[in-house]
Amino acid sequence: MKMSFRWYGKDDPVSLQYISQIPNMHSIVSAVYDVKPGGVWSQESIDEIAAECAKHNLVFDVVESIPVHEDIKLGRGKCDEYIENYKENIRRCAKAGVKCVCYNFMPVFDWTRTQMDKMAPDGSTSLVMYMKQLEGIDPINDGLDLPGWDASYEKEELKELLIAYGSLGEEGLWKNLEHFLKEVIPVAAECGVRMAIHPDDPPYPIFGLPRIITCEKNLDRMLAIVDSPANSLTFCTGSLGCASFNDIPKMVRKYAEKDRIGFLHMRNVLLMDDGSFEERGHLSCGGSLDMYEITKALVDNGFDGYVRPDHGRMIWGEVGRWGYGLYDRALGATYLNGLFEACEKANAKK
Repeated sequence: MKMSFRWYGKDDPVSLQYISQIPNMHSIVSAVYDVKPGGVWSQESIDEIAAECAKHNLVFDVVESIPVHEDIKLGRGKCDEYIENYKENIRRCAKAGVKCVCYNFMPVFDWTRTQMDKMAPDGSTSLVMYMKQLEGIDPINDGLDLPGWDASYEKEELKELLIAYGSLGEEGLWKNLEHFLKEVIPVAAECGVRMAIHPDDPPYPIFGLPRIITCEKNLDRMLAIVDSPANSLTFCTGSLGCASFNDIPKMVRKYAEKDRIGFLHMRNVLLMDDGSFEERGHLSCGGSLDMYEITKALVDNGFDGYVRPDHGRMIWGEVGRWGYGLYDRALGATYLNGLFEACEKANAKK
């Protein structure tokens, strides 16, 4: 297991110096953030990230993410041109030492929450998704103002995309994902890079947008499109785990055994009867997921990929990027280190 930490570059209030002080921290997860989706990253920008990390004895070997342009997902416009640019980005990242690329195929937006600062009784705050807060929202006619939804879209542009994806449907999205994977995975394999798709967050349709990376059946379908270790998963316990139909320890065990997990996002969520959920601290007792069983499934199958503590709460008065403060993610990393050490030593005694 290689412990990693997401870093948003020099403007991130969480510095590489602080990250390097977290025990057993190995890798930095980052990206080039000043190039629009579909563009080509400069080699200088990628190399600069790697050099900054090296100054702090950290390795930039995971990219999260190279965004997939909407034309690729919709199979229209400059789709093929953007795919060629994507291939070039993989090559350039590999040249700088990147071994894993996290990406997603979610229409329009990476994730949806209804509140970023839900306060718990202890005073900490976290991201939540409450179904009642979604009621009555009509994104096509009224526009949207939800946490995580890209404010760069003009109202008419957003409306057009929502209508286009509604017409495309799930099977259309599957067709375009297949085209993308068959073009990109061979290039990644040649470069020694594992492409690791992130599940939809949350893993069910919202506002009529199709969602396909949602459950065990669909993960199997995606992995079968190109049966290669380079075609792998970013297994996000929080994203898949916020749907009660997903048995997370069972799924982790299955895909770890098949060596199809390239990257782990580990966090806990508390599920509610109506499908709502709250993000919680990483410990098993804090939410609905058994983090010990998840870790044990990884260790039992010799997992040696990348792990990062995912979204943290805001605690101890910290002010920063929602879900990506230092303190709670550092606590999460320490907790996960302990789980891995305990499972590994238990296995060594067998």
